[in-house]
Amino acid sequence: MRYNNEDMDFFYPIELIASFLAVVVVLTLHEFSHAFVAYKCGDPTPKWNGRLSLNPLRHFDILGLVCFTLVGFGWAKPVPINADNFKKYRLGLGLTASAGIIVNYISAFLFFPLYCVIFYYAVPVMPDFLSVFFDRLTYLLFAYSLSFCVFNLLPLYPLDGFRIVDAVNRRRGKVYRFLRNNGYIILLGLIIESFICDMFVRFGVGIMSYFDILGWFMQFATGIFGWPITALWGLIPW
Repeated sequence: MRYNNEDMDFFYPIELIASFLAVVVVLTLHEFSHAFVAYKCGDPTPKWNGRLSLNPLRHFDILGLVCFTLVGFGWAKPVPINADNFKKYRLGLGLTASAGIIVNYISAFLFFPLYCVIFYYAVPVMPDFLSVFFDRLTYLLFAYSLSFCVFNLLPLYPLDGFRIVDAVNRRRGKVYRFLRNNGYIILLGLIIESFICDMFVRFGVGIMSYFDILGWFMQFATGIFGWPITALWGLIPW
C-alpha cells in the first residue's frame, strides 16, 4: 500500500465501505449455497421462502451483518429447510449443512489471486483512495470467506458445524443435547467476550488479546485452512 499510518483515519470510511461490500458478497454466497443445495436435494422450502436468490436483502440479519463488518465474524438469517423433503434424509441434511462452508472455502481460494493481481499490478498505479478501496475489498473478500468458513465449523447450534454433526450423528446423547440447547448462548458469549477484548486492545490494553478465546481460535484455524491457499498461489511469481 502507498499510504502510511497517518492516513489511516482519513481512509477509514473507505475501508469500512470495502468491508461492508465484502460481507455482502460472502454472506450472500454462503446462504444461497445452502438454499440451492437443499432445493437440489428435493426440498422446495428455501424457494418458497424466497431464499433461492442472490439478492443480499433476502439473507441478511442486521445484527449479524454489523458484527461481521466491525469485528470480522457474524451471521445471516438461517435458510429454512424441511429435511423430510430430502430424497435421502441424512445425505441431504449433510450436503445442505456443509454447502456454505465449502462455497466459502472455494471463494477464498478464488479471491486470493484476485487480491494478488490488484495488489501487485493495480494498486501502484491507482489514486490513493482507489488503491485503498480495491486493496481492502479484494483482501477482505478472501479473508472474510476464509473466516466465515472456519467460524461455521464450530459445532455450536445454530452454526453449520452443529448441523453437520446432527446429520452424521445418529445418537442424541448428553453432549448433543447440551450443544443443541446451549450452543446459541455459548456462541453469543464468545462473540461478546471477543468484542470486549478487542475494544480493550484498541484502547491500548494489549494484554487482553490473550483472553480472546474466539479470536485465538479464529487466528489459529484460519492460519491452518488458509495456508494451502496462500502457499499454492504463492508459487506464482507475481
